[in-house]
Amino acid sequence: MALTRRDFVSSIAMGTVGAGLADAAVTGGVEARQPMRAAKLPIIISAGNGIPYIGAGYQHLLEGGDTLDAALRVVQGPEDDPNDDSVGLGGLPNEEGVVELDACCMHGPTRRAGAVGGVRNIKNVARLAREVMQHTGHVMLVGEGAERFAVARGFVRENLLTDASRKVWLLWKETHADWWGAGLADPAWKEREQQRLHTDRRLQYYQQLQQVAEDLGIEPELRQAAIHHVLFPPTGTIHCSALNAKGEMSGVTTTSGLAWKLPGRCGDSPIIGAGCYTDQDVGSAGATGSGEENIKVAGAHTIIENMRHGMSPLEAGMDALKRIVRNYNGDMNRIKYLDMTYYILRKDGAYAGVSMWTGYEPDQPHAIAVHDGRPRREKTVSLYEGVSQEWPPMVAPSSALL
Repeated sequence: MALTRRDFVSSIAMGTVGAGLADAAVTGGVEARQPMRAAKLPIIISAGNGIPYIGAGYQHLLEGGDTLDAALRVVQGPEDDPNDDSVGLGGLPNEEGVVELDACCMHGPTRRAGAVGGVRNIKNVARLAREVMQHTGHVMLVGEGAERFAVARGFVRENLLTDASRKVWLLWKETHADWWGAGLADPAWKEREQQRLHTDRRLQYYQQLQQVAEDLGIEPELRQAAIHHVLFPPTGTIHCSALNAKGEMSGVTTTSGLAWKLPGRCGDSPIIGAGCYTDQDVGSAGATGSGEENIKVAGAHTIIENMRHGMSPLEAGMDALKRIVRNYNGDMNRIKYLDMTYYILRKDGAYAGVSMWTGYEPDQPHAIAVHDGRPRREKTVSLYEGVSQEWPPMVAPSSALL
């Protein structure tokens, strides 16, 4: 039986497990996807969490600013926000409690690219990716080398692990959840799925998590969110693509990656052609979601090539999602554990936001932020209606908790 993040907490309160997939309602300031209309330039699009900052990027385009600079103005907002645990300062750490950040960017007018992966102690890795692009003969720097380069370019080292993120990491650490073991692509995936907690043990597990959270000093109003992060590790990321009135384009993607990941893990965000791809002749695209799956289909590059051969932004994005599905032979028992959102901008200003599932929660649909003179969040077009599930499935690896 499928179990959503909200289903789990609701089932604890009711003593039962909620139903499986549910349709998402368009609430919380998200507009329904509008029919395709004549595009207005300039235009800037981003992941939904970019909406508070998209105005700054759009204003930069209006003033004749560079498209990559405009996109960086959008993504730097979440990077600087300690309360946004998906990127930059306050990002959720790896399994050792260390925040590692990834980013890449592409500058359409000069057809250049830069990327960084597994960066520690440097907050604004999207700007650092641009520094790699502008001041080296390389495309990607990773780990300690990227950090040293950042300091040489004037970036300041700082501790990115906030007290709030540290406490959530400790809650995860003390419950002994981990990313070791079979993945969805492994023939043994079903054995791991069968380890999921039975209904009669979920209440006991949840109560133990509540007690550990209290012992760690996590504030009562934050405990439920902290437990959700332990049970359903987030994959927060932000992408932004910008198009000015002259038809110049750029794109950037930045992330703190999958929470509790193995040290050194890089997802799709720093991979040119996966987490971000911009071709000045065609368009720009980026991604958030299941990074490993997106790498395997080179999602952003696939979308741009689809548009090069005549597909609309919507068709191009849907085709990329279907390639992920084909990698699992359409097996919905596994696809329910995957999610992916693509943000697509064509050179003429036409755009689309597409997702594998409607959202992560029934009342929190996936969304694309758009500014073409009017800032707004629009619901994505989903391949499947309903909410995705998280992998690994909910298990209690430590018998001491039960």
